[in-house]
Amino acid sequence: MILAIIPFASVESIVFNATAFRELVSGRRRGIGAAVLRGLLRFAEFFYTAVVRWRNWRYDRGAAATHRVGATVVSVGNLTLGGTGKTPLVQWIAEWFRSRGVRVAVVSRGYGAAETGTENDEARQLRWLLPDVPHVENPDRVAAAGEAVRAFNSQVIVLDDAFQHRRIARDLDIVLLDALEPFGFGHVFPRGTLREPIEGLRRADVVVLTRADLIEPNERDEVWRTVRRRVPTAVCAEAIHAPRELISADGKKMPLETIRGQSVAAFCGIGSPAGFRHTLEACGCRVASFREFPDHHRYTPKDVDLFAKWLDDLDVSTVLCTCKDLVKLQVERIGSRPLWGVRIEMEFRTGKEPLEARLQMLIE
Repeated sequence: MILAIIPFASVESIVFNATAFRELVSGRRRGIGAAVLRGLLRFAEFFYTAVVRWRNWRYDRGAAATHRVGATVVSVGNLTLGGTGKTPLVQWIAEWFRSRGVRVAVVSRGYGAAETGTENDEARQLRWLLPDVPHVENPDRVAAAGEAVRAFNSQVIVLDDAFQHRRIARDLDIVLLDALEPFGFGHVFPRGTLREPIEGLRRADVVVLTRADLIEPNERDEVWRTVRRRVPTAVCAEAIHAPRELISADGKKMPLETIRGQSVAAFCGIGSPAGFRHTLEACGCRVASFREFPDHHRYTPKDVDLFAKWLDDLDVSTVLCTCKDLVKLQVERIGSRPLWGVRIEMEFRTGKEPLEARLQMLIE
């Protein structure tokens, strides 16, 4: 209905394309149609925000129950929609506990898993990266955490994407802010990309600014001033998404140096396509063509055929995607070109020691 009153607005480009949506809500998209649409989204934002605030008020006042699950709980989540690097941080935290002999499990809602009857893309990626760490998916995360404790005798539960999921009591709440879009353009969804008003930061014990290398020092300082006004006692850390190697669907690995200076094609179906493009730039390759899909896109054989036709017109030696995309496609080549996933790790620039101190307190 909203798009019907803007005849020149493309439904596909606005609704199904993360970049186009951000162009709209950020104000970069100009014109009368875009302005009218932003006004309508602002109207919807008012009601959504009211519901979120009411829900948070109930938990803050104890009117809505929280549940202890018989294990120490660490939550990793976002203040905004889209990708901020939760999976690399979940991996880092799980490995940190495992290296100290602590039995740890990952619990997530499993977005999209119920519809397909299989694991969702984040679960597949984590199982690939952390084969010795149990991962339980269930929209009822209280039940999932209980299952992890009973079935695996888990001592620590890492809740993936759970800052707004408040039914489970947690011992440490970690919030990630993407440096490229830390506060959702100042608006709650659907007018912006905030999942809840920025005041929600007050619940955070740790705030991690990811992709911190992609903005200037004065911009980082401004982000931290905003954070400290809301939650002055939180541990503050900065991290980058550091590309480590290339990996294929069958587990082969290749150093990043092999694509440095090479012309490549790339695609992704993640919450932050711009972040992946920056990762590719860090690899030193030249991106001849780039395609993006909605987050959690389910690739089909038809997609692979379309990829092959896309590559026919490109002078590239390699095709690159994220590991999240690779575990869904499970193909080693597209047409005549090899397909490689770029494996990244969370690398802390500042704040690692205070964060580890907080994790150590949980063990003790």
